[in-house]
Amino acid sequence: MTTIEGKAIAVRHARIDEEAAGQRIDNYLLRIAKGVPKSHVYRILRSGEVRVNGRRVQQTYRLAEGDEVRIPPIRVAEPTRSAPAPAGKPLPVVYEDDALLVIDKPSGKAVHGGSGVSYGVIEQLRAQRPEVRLLELAHRLDRETSGLLIVAKKRSALTALHDMLREGRVEKRYLTLVPGRWANPLQHVKAPLYKYLTAEGERRVRVSDEGKPAHSVMRLVKRWGGYSLLEVELKTGRTHQIRVHLAHLGFPLCGDDKYGDFALNKRLDGEGLKRMFLHAARLSFRHPLTGEALAFESPLPDDLQSFIERLDAAEKKNG
Repeated sequence: MTTIEGKAIAVRHARIDEEAAGQRIDNYLLRIAKGVPKSHVYRILRSGEVRVNGRRVQQTYRLAEGDEVRIPPIRVAEPTRSAPAPAGKPLPVVYEDDALLVIDKPSGKAVHGGSGVSYGVIEQLRAQRPEVRLLELAHRLDRETSGLLIVAKKRSALTALHDMLREGRVEKRYLTLVPGRWANPLQHVKAPLYKYLTAEGERRVRVSDEGKPAHSVMRLVKRWGGYSLLEVELKTGRTHQIRVHLAHLGFPLCGDDKYGDFALNKRLDGEGLKRMFLHAARLSFRHPLTGEALAFESPLPDDLQSFIERLDAAEKKNG
């Protein structure tokens, strides 16, 4: 479908193909009409100017393959030109088929461009695989977090994965190191999380009754004199969930520059831990299209593993 930059274009009729099927009509319009204010897109939906198979639809309508969409004239803003993402070194792929791929994301790499980052994992993947028609993140990891990340290659797979993630049908387990001696072998943490902006405009999260429900399951993996290694299973997927839940309990993640113990982080940096200790270590779910059971594991990266070995050596030395 073509658009004419900076000009109002005539009524168009688009037939939905396999890649666009499953997408909500509002998201579809926002994607094809880049630069058009969201308020305008929702206004033309409410007014009935957008039709699917000749009928008015709600903004939540999910498109089906073969649907014919009537799109009224929309003035498309002149896009900003930016340098393409460099292909760079191939990202480590753990699994791939025609519907999705799972990569082992290195720490320090954002999952997408924005907030001062020109490009991230998804832009790099698109540059490396120009022949793939669709590559979209199924979920996100913080920039410093390493480990397993799912990317969809089909719209139908992306929609199904989003549903599975929302309904808790994707098991995600992380490894993290916290200061202090964690006592319980197994502990459920249910504390609602509220997103807000600081005075400087930075995104933050805190435990608050105003927030959304959040559920984490903490399991003790190993303990040293001053540190504990935990496996955290996410039952919900809120922003910064592990970091905020553990900080709320008095066990901030080692190396966390937002919610952590800053004096401790400085000392840890001198001892070899140069980043937040958080790794997406395990993923298991049913394939979104075939139903096949999938399970993946990612070992601790070298930087985190070496710090664990340092703790082991210190423990042994001190008896």
